[in-house]
Amino acid sequence: MENLLFLAHVVLLMVSAPIISRIFRLPSSVVEILLGSYAVWIGFLHVDNEMFKNLAKIGFFYLMFLAGLEVDVQKFLHYKERFLNKTMLYFLYMYGISFALYLIFKLPSVYIVAIPIVSLGMIIALINQHGKEHQWLEFSLIVGVVGEIVSICALVIFDGAITHGIGWHFFKSLFLLVAVLFSSYFLYRFLKILFWWYPNLKKLIMPHNDTMHQSLRISMGLFFVLIATMQWLELDMVLGAFIAGIFISNFFAHKTELPHQLSTFGFGFLVPLFFIFVGTTLDLNIVFTKSIFMNALWIVLAMIGVRFISSIATFYGYFGLKNTVLFTLGGSMPLTFLVAIATIAVKNGAISSQEYSSFIVAALIEGIVLMTLIQFLMHIFKKIEKPV
Repeated sequence: MENLLFLAHVVLLMVSAPIISRIFRLPSSVVEILLGSYAVWIGFLHVDNEMFKNLAKIGFFYLMFLAGLEVDVQKFLHYKERFLNKTMLYFLYMYGISFALYLIFKLPSVYIVAIPIVSLGMIIALINQHGKEHQWLEFSLIVGVVGEIVSICALVIFDGAITHGIGWHFFKSLFLLVAVLFSSYFLYRFLKILFWWYPNLKKLIMPHNDTMHQSLRISMGLFFVLIATMQWLELDMVLGAFIAGIFISNFFAHKTELPHQLSTFGFGFLVPLFFIFVGTTLDLNIVFTKSIFMNALWIVLAMIGVRFISSIATFYGYFGLKNTVLFTLGGSMPLTFLVAIATIAVKNGAISSQEYSSFIVAALIEGIVLMTLIQFLMHIFKKIEKPV
């Protein structure tokens, strides 16, 4: 009964979020984070509910699943010749500058991984809000795909190194990660050939006349099976959700309505749960602590600055200034991965509890302020470009 009452409170916040979003013209994800923070602050929600934590975790995995659904492998391969080298150069710049900051300011090693981390979560939220017709958003998704894989690898390496040291367990995790990536690639190639020889097999798995919702059941089955597989392998479960989305979108394109159905369910229930939960992790009293707030601002500025310099160095000739700015801001919101890295670091004594709080506040500043700033800038640019 207690769990049901708690869930009723959360659902009330979920229902209120789109109404408040329309009134104040704020992104719904921003409103959900703010509502979660405020609800805890006034005592409307309590943060120690395990059911809520588990549902929020599934919501995060589902957000990564939706990110995978947005990945068009053929389009990615089409861009490969023109932009893959530039994309890899972009990440080399980011990690290189982050390493330089680590050396110059004698920062904890977590900053080498945290500053250039990339997550598709907020990029997908932006695409859901504004669509994919904007050049910078379409390219953010393509760069984000590479960044997501690089970031998951960085998380696994950092987690293994800081938790177990450079030893057998570390190299085992690294080997399993490489094995999963190569296995996914070879499975993709095998299925591509199989479906080419037997095209009707796709329609048998996901029929056009799907009165029993077989397509949804198979999609959700693949989602949970791959997450469970990653958990069994002791790898980041995000990778399983992401791969599941890629396979569904690229092998069952004949089910044109399926991505919309999956997205509607996600953004209607599971994803808002995750954003509300993220809000509940922030104690609003912490924000007003000067040292933590200033440190969080420095983290945010470092993340934006590193991305802006790297974007100017690699993509300015293609994007121009306006799209480079939007691309930089759009990629500067690795909300969940930043929280994940900070959690790993504080558990293993790599950073203090105050520094951990600074990372959490920085993640939320990025998720709230930058999402709002992007919406404001897009509105301004639209007015400037509008023909008189």
